[in-house]
Amino acid sequence: MEGEEKPLVMERKTLEIEESVMMEKDGGLQKGCMNESKKLWEIAGPVILASVSEFSISFITAAFVGHLGELEFAAVSISQNVIEGFVYGIMLGMGSALETLSGQAVGAGRFEMLGIYLQRSFVVTCTTALCLTPVYIYASPLLQLIRQDKRISELAGQYSLWVIPQLFAYAINFPIQKFLQSQSRVWVMTMISVATLLLHVLLTWIFVAKLNHGIVGAAMAGNISWWLMVCAMSYYVVSGRFPAAWNGFSFMAFRSLCSFVKLSLASAVMFCLELWYYTAVILMVGWLKNPEIAVDAISICMNLQLWFVMIALGFNAAISVRVSNELGAGHPKATKFAIVVAIMTSTTMGSLFTVAIVATKNQFPKMFTDKAAVIRETSKLGFFLAATIFLNSIQPVLYGVAVGAGWQVLVALINVSCYYIFGLPVSALLGYKFNYGVYGIWSGLLLGCFMQTLFLSCLIARTKWQKEALLAEARMKTWGSKPNE
Repeated sequence: MEGEEKPLVMERKTLEIEESVMMEKDGGLQKGCMNESKKLWEIAGPVILASVSEFSISFITAAFVGHLGELEFAAVSISQNVIEGFVYGIMLGMGSALETLSGQAVGAGRFEMLGIYLQRSFVVTCTTALCLTPVYIYASPLLQLIRQDKRISELAGQYSLWVIPQLFAYAINFPIQKFLQSQSRVWVMTMISVATLLLHVLLTWIFVAKLNHGIVGAAMAGNISWWLMVCAMSYYVVSGRFPAAWNGFSFMAFRSLCSFVKLSLASAVMFCLELWYYTAVILMVGWLKNPEIAVDAISICMNLQLWFVMIALGFNAAISVRVSNELGAGHPKATKFAIVVAIMTSTTMGSLFTVAIVATKNQFPKMFTDKAAVIRETSKLGFFLAATIFLNSIQPVLYGVAVGAGWQVLVALINVSCYYIFGLPVSALLGYKFNYGVYGIWSGLLLGCFMQTLFLSCLIARTKWQKEALLAEARMKTWGSKPNE
């Protein structure tokens, strides 16, 4: 045994020496920060553009439908926010398991496993989409179950049936995105997303404004746009541009599926607990007495928050790739350095947005409404929004670190504790018991976010990255083998 252990120890020491030499060659701390920041933005920039473009597809749909009538707009909005929003979070989370494995495979030089992991993810996400299809089919009774207006629910149910093809587009889109991100090949993905958005504007105009197909036309335009985007990215993957990573379809995709499913479920739970937390807060505001103005105000704030999240997702993807790549390559020091640079960069961006919100808290509500009461109430929530944006400039980076390292289960438990055991009860207590209304509810949200950020920061600070690098190496050996083995 001793004879077997010595070569491993020597190999680890050699890796550490090589890593130290590589970092010294960077030319000191300042140049190292610049190099790492460049690597970060090379991934984050395109991902931000792609995220904003994909998010804007539903925004464009809602904008055109809004001219059809209040009933149609309400139906499509509730379908997008409740039905599609619920499913979108699950599909994004299920696809994120690939982010951990593909990134570590790239770092370890195991490119031949990327195509296998991609196919495994397809199996998992497409099966998940099939299981979630009843949510679309029974959208109308489900919406009525949560006490939504009957007419709106029935029309939303019709729209949900027509957009079922988009559910299966999500199942293919997210794994391909993670496959490309892990190899830092994101510009093509971004260009396809932007081109799709422009095409979607044209298609929606034709189907809704010119051909007068109503919400069915809006759904058809969305289906075509999503599937054209998915087909274009799929062609890019299989067209021979990834000779080391894509070697065609293989039955190896069905190996280690149980472990893959567990990691996918943990990723889905981790993301959904985050997304549903904010949805729960909006619902709680809706349960207040005379909630109309408060709901309008918090909806405006949450829309701005959502746009900032699109930017934060870029840093989330970038640090996830950097952490998984460096761990897979056996570079713990480089991993720590990448995390520090990412947190500093994202926090700086968050600080700028925080200052902007505080400085314009009396002006930004006017972009969304001309009602004096809503403007006044939204302005009062400006400081709460600013604090939320600041915390959410740090959270996505910590999430990205967790995904890159494969900590999804642990983060899901932290989310349950901070958000649902602590945050929401505090929101209810302050909002209802002590009659602080929307301010009390949002205060509970902020306390939950702060606790989660604190726990994740402490977890990352105390992590032994050398051990994580060895775990990544073990994961490569357990979950993947070469095609000829």
